[in-house]
Amino acid sequence: MSDVHGSGTALAGSPDGGSAAGYLSGRTLPLAVEAVRQFKRRRTLAMFGLLLALPWVLVIAFTFGAGSGQPGSTLRISDLATEGGLNFAAFALSVSVGFLLVVAVALFCGDTVASEASWSSLRYLLAAPIPRDRLLRQKLIVAMGYSAAAVICLPLMALLAGTVAFGWNDVRVPGTGETIAALDVLPRFGIVILYALISQFVVAALAFLLSVSTDSPLGAVGGAVGPVIVSNILQAVEALGPLREFLPTFWNTAWLDALAPQPDYGGMIKGVAVSITYSAVLVAVAFRRFRRRDVVS
Repeated sequence: MSDVHGSGTALAGSPDGGSAAGYLSGRTLPLAVEAVRQFKRRRTLAMFGLLLALPWVLVIAFTFGAGSGQPGSTLRISDLATEGGLNFAAFALSVSVGFLLVVAVALFCGDTVASEASWSSLRYLLAAPIPRDRLLRQKLIVAMGYSAAAVICLPLMALLAGTVAFGWNDVRVPGTGETIAALDVLPRFGIVILYALISQFVVAALAFLLSVSTDSPLGAVGGAVGPVIVSNILQAVEALGPLREFLPTFWNTAWLDALAPQPDYGGMIKGVAVSITYSAVLVAVAFRRFRRRDVVS
């Protein structure tokens, strides 16, 4: 058990470390095994159930609330949600990307290691023996896989629900009300979904760092959601000026520019750069911290 207390490298088994015959560290904790383990968790099924049900709940809300809205002179994205499937999908993404998808990504990435620690099963995984870096890498890959599925499934289900409820029509642009052919917007919408996923990398990386730092899954999830809320508040403080552009949430809505008659990807490029930079640093810190963590106490 002293090896689990330390770096875990001897338990991982190296060619000169006296590992058991037939032991290959590359075969420990296969991705399929970890994916199935995470899929069977009730929080996984509950979260995907919520994400897949939300578009239909919104359809019902718009159906029963038809005619009750009072649109202003400037068309908002919510005013155009019933114009067609793509308009509805854009609305569903806009109302969920700032919080619901943040919670989903934080849940999948923040619960993955912390839950093992809270169940006292983390030490036994390392004693299997599974190298620490491999264990962390496998869990991160699976967590990001479920996070990607969460971010992708909601707008796709919204596209299906909106098309069934409101038809497959051309897209009307918020603000101006201009119309763009649906087939012209569809490829851009794929880029929008990809951007929404990349913008969640910071949440995923922060939740993962907290997950390897605590044995409280709720603490890891809440600790990742909290800074997002603070960042959203700070970006509304205009006195910060250009400094706001370095906030991880500042460019989260830049995808709306991709749906304009003349798409502008400048903001999205900046958002990708900020998100990848923050997430790369946080993931590196997570691996460094986990290599030195005492998982016995």
